[in-house]
Amino acid sequence: MSKTHYIVNAGGGSADPIQNQTLAAVIKRARAQGVPKDNIENALKKAAGGKDKGDQQVTYEAMAAGSVGIVIECLTNNVNRTLHSIRDILTSHGARFAPVGFLFERKGSVRVSLQRGEDYSERLERLIETALEADAEDFEESDSGDVVEVEFICPPSTLSKVTEAVTSRGLADELIGSELVYQPVDAAEPPDEQLESKISNIVDALEENEDTLRVWTTLD
Repeated sequence: MSKTHYIVNAGGGSADPIQNQTLAAVIKRARAQGVPKDNIENALKKAAGGKDKGDQQVTYEAMAAGSVGIVIECLTNNVNRTLHSIRDILTSHGARFAPVGFLFERKGSVRVSLQRGEDYSERLERLIETALEADAEDFEESDSGDVVEVEFICPPSTLSKVTEAVTSRGLADELIGSELVYQPVDAAEPPDEQLESKISNIVDALEENEDTLRVWTTLD
């Protein structure tokens, strides 16, 4: 549901793409999808962990449409300003602050792609086996013709381990992303068009706020 903020939380570690292969891959992906240079540079600054004096990361929880949980991660040098901005956005869209953390669990997510070919099945099997040996808990395949995307879910503590395992042996063609995510505890029923549009508008408005790093919803 939410747009991807490609740089933030890109696998942890250094915010220098030369030293952080995960971050370098994410930057490459962002550029390929037309993310403006200024947006990338701003996100890189945020990924560095808020080096500016007074910067701190804050997380807000909210409820929209009576049943949709929202988690908003922000980086700010003025908590009061950010709090009021987020509250105004929520209020204007009929949403409100509410404790919804129990609707989510923190997980690591590693996404890679493979090109179909003669050895595709063997490579996919080895990739999955390697990820599971590195403590991945689950995986999901997404087919888009000649390219198959595989997402591995793991505990937050093993994100770097799983990322290294699936990228260091040439098993995948491209690292799409490696990040910490808020995963809904229960799979949501497909929303009707009206609800989907309403939540999409709220997410868009939140993501336009300059202090917002990432937005998660129980519809994701």
